[in-house]
Amino acid sequence: MGDIILSGGEIGALMLLDACIRLLPGVMGASSSGDDESFEQGLLEYPHYTRPNDWEGRLIPEVLRSGDHAKIEAWRKQRAEMDTRSRRPDLWERYIAARDKSASGARREEEKENGA
Repeated sequence: MGDIILSGGEIGALMLLDACIRLLPGVMGASSSGDDESFEQGLLEYPHYTRPNDWEGRLIPEVLRSGDHAKIEAWRKQRAEMDTRSRRPDLWERYIAARDKSASGARREEEKENGA
């Protein structure tokens, strides 16, 4: 739950229940609903924006208004990586280690397939 102080155990119990119940099939609707949430891929979730396009001097990034789904996905991944690296270095280190391990494992599989 993080570094917090509660006045009783009820709120903590509700948080634990919610974290478990949301994993049950059908609770969140589509099974892919939580795929991009924080911690699912080892990263914090990317920022979310809504309308209007300009709110108190804060602009929605142009790429999010472009309609180019590939660019939007790339932006989301980049922001998730940036935010994780700056806000949660512990998660970032694990993410990098897992990514490097996965990449080297893929290279080993390619080498086996190519007879190297």
